[in-house]
Amino acid sequence: MVTVDLNSDLGESFGPWPMGDDVAMLDIVTSANIACGFHAGDPAGILKVLRAAAARGVMVGAHVGYRDLVGFGRRNMDPSSEELVGDTIYQIGALQGLAKAAGTKVRYVKPHGALYNTISNDARQAGDVIAGIKAIDPSLILMALAGAPIVKRARAAGLTVVCEAFADRAYNADGTLVSRRAPGAVIHDPDQVAERMLRLVGEGRIATIDGDDIELEAQTICVHGDTPTAVALAQRLREVFTGRGIRLAAFADVTDGAVRG
Repeated sequence: MVTVDLNSDLGESFGPWPMGDDVAMLDIVTSANIACGFHAGDPAGILKVLRAAAARGVMVGAHVGYRDLVGFGRRNMDPSSEELVGDTIYQIGALQGLAKAAGTKVRYVKPHGALYNTISNDARQAGDVIAGIKAIDPSLILMALAGAPIVKRARAAGLTVVCEAFADRAYNADGTLVSRRAPGAVIHDPDQVAERMLRLVGEGRIATIDGDDIELEAQTICVHGDTPTAVALAQRLREVFTGRGIRLAAFADVTDGAVRG
């Protein structure tokens, strides 16, 4: 049976300002990328989401980002290696403490936003994040953009890597994500998203924003939790996958295979 992991970025509310519907998403996804307070989230809110994830048996990971609350971690930054290694360790450690209090455990790391995109190709910053992960817990799995150079770099450094595809984001011909500033970068239609992901699962291919095809090998599919249609998209994906006999499970159980089996 083909197995798919469905993940989402959660724990991003800040004080009285809500961001997404974490509880609804936790009833749908199989792994949750939890904000660590640098790009979004506050300790009380993060702890609440971790407890909800633990109650549902959803695997959790550290969603580490640049120190950029105002920009939601989506602005490009150039911290020194010393800063980025330290920030990576700090964020993972903070989430590990909260996760322990919530009765769960941090199993993986998914960088957020601009950091995620930068380290996909930037060797220096990629090395810093890899070094930070190895320093605090080398058993943590790194979630990275399918096909990006960081996948080989992290594996060469001894980390287990899970490759990720995005259900609700448009792709460029080189496998990178279309900038959020460009028209069509974010896909909101649940049926369109489901069709794209069924093709990815079945054929290992996805259409680019220009209409061409590229190949992607991935073990997990992301639906962003902060978009207005996030819950509807995730629910539609779950319904379509299960209806086609595709099993949903946390990627830690299937790290040796691609999403398409």
